[in-house]
Amino acid sequence: MARPPARSAAGPGVSRSSGFSIVRFFGEVFSELRKVTWPTREDATRLTVMVIILSAVIGVLLGLFDMLFARIIAVISGT
Repeated sequence: MARPPARSAAGPGVSRSSGFSIVRFFGEVFSELRKVTWPTREDATRLTVMVIILSAVIGVLLGLFDMLFARIIAVISGT
């Protein structure tokens, strides 16, 4: 049974003939970054506030569950 060809070690920024080029690598990185659709300041602010609020709500809920389970364990253990 024939073995499949081995995967090439060459990745982004690497070619077999010329090897790794740091200048070409960063050139490709900056080229890709220019294609990104960046969020507006308002979008970034709104999403940041949503993440902070959601994190606070989850933190409070986890704290309440922790207190509840601690009391249940205290009642069960008799302390």
